[in-house]
Amino acid sequence: MEELQTQLDQLSSMNMEIFYWWCTALMVVIHAGFLSYEMGASRAKNALAAGVKNILALAFIIPVFFFVGWWIYSAFPGGFTIADGASAALPWSSSMGPNIEDRATGIFWAAFTLFGATTASILSGSLIERVRMSAFVIMAVFLGAVVWILAAAWGWHPDGWMLTELGFHDVAAAGCVHTVAGFFALGVLINLGARIGKFGKNGEINDIPPHNLPMTLVGLMLIIVGFFGFLGGCIIYGDWTTIYGNPTNLSAFGFNTLMGFAGGVIGAYAVSREPFWMMSGGLAGIISAAAGLDLYYPPLAFVIAFLGGCMIPVAGKFIEKMGLDDAVGAVAVHGFAGVWSMVAAGIFLHGYPNMGDLPPITLWGQIIGAVVMAATGFIPGYLLSLLLRSVGILRVPPEVEEAGLDAVEIPTKAYPETNPATPSRATESH
Repeated sequence: MEELQTQLDQLSSMNMEIFYWWCTALMVVIHAGFLSYEMGASRAKNALAAGVKNILALAFIIPVFFFVGWWIYSAFPGGFTIADGASAALPWSSSMGPNIEDRATGIFWAAFTLFGATTASILSGSLIERVRMSAFVIMAVFLGAVVWILAAAWGWHPDGWMLTELGFHDVAAAGCVHTVAGFFALGVLINLGARIGKFGKNGEINDIPPHNLPMTLVGLMLIIVGFFGFLGGCIIYGDWTTIYGNPTNLSAFGFNTLMGFAGGVIGAYAVSREPFWMMSGGLAGIISAAAGLDLYYPPLAFVIAFLGGCMIPVAGKFIEKMGLDDAVGAVAVHGFAGVWSMVAAGIFLHGYPNMGDLPPITLWGQIIGAVVMAATGFIPGYLLSLLLRSVGILRVPPEVEEAGLDAVEIPTKAYPETNPATPSRATESH
């Protein structure tokens, strides 16, 4: 009997590895989506620069998250006091490398690393067509390997103080991923400034259309595909609980993810009639339902997502009227929808019990959580970008922006066939 139980435990452990392996693989699709999305949303002269900085952000975040990020998550769930056991997450510990007795650490680290890279991709879209590549990589690494994971330690951890003190509930990371990244981007946009030509002399708002809207829509659909890996990674496999210890299953996530997508698309389309906002609404709808994805009755998830979809085009226009140039609406889609997600959970799940002696979910706790997440994103984003601007490396020079970032930062052309061919000597001789 003991031998059978041992075999069952080993099988369960192997299945857990396989589950998170494929969740992580699907999360890479998120970055393929952001790549396509941002390249299409850029003008042709900036398309490759938009794509290359996404790839660089992913590549730089991975090692930094190994050395720093995973330890932050283990060290600071209680605030700024280092927790007992944090040493197990140090990069030289036995769990942080090939260890046949540890089937969990590496696969969880991989998923969390991709969560962090998602925050950088969210930031990337806001800043296209004028941010300096080096400055973006610095900000992306700080956001993806330090800032978001500190917020996750507080509000997306079984011992996080936001859970133990407030009963905070955000099962699918609307706060620590989307709100933090959206408000970090808002802080950067204040210092970065608008693209040349976005605003007229009298404050009028000029449209700068994407050079390839179909590519942008395909990219957004790829992000939706990748989100099934992202959301699967929010479940503790085997125990079938949330990050907070509440029982759940993939069925709950399946119902409410699709209902959230549909509600967001319909809401954004109803308000804007624009394909870009319509498809962004699908993403915002899933984010809007994310905080309570495990608990909502599916029609309620649809309504919450519909309202979120209705909000984001309005929020996007409001941000423009503030004189900020968010090129892809990331602050609205991720920041505003993330806040709405946490507040909506407080409205519709108020009084719902957490496990054990943990406080129940409350509206007040969710509002405080939303403020903490927004501030944790905005303050570092604003201060770091202010520092980079003060030393003159945040933004490309005006002449580079006019010529296009590809011409200066990327040693090749996105669409070489659109440029007139240079006649060869043989042709000229004839």
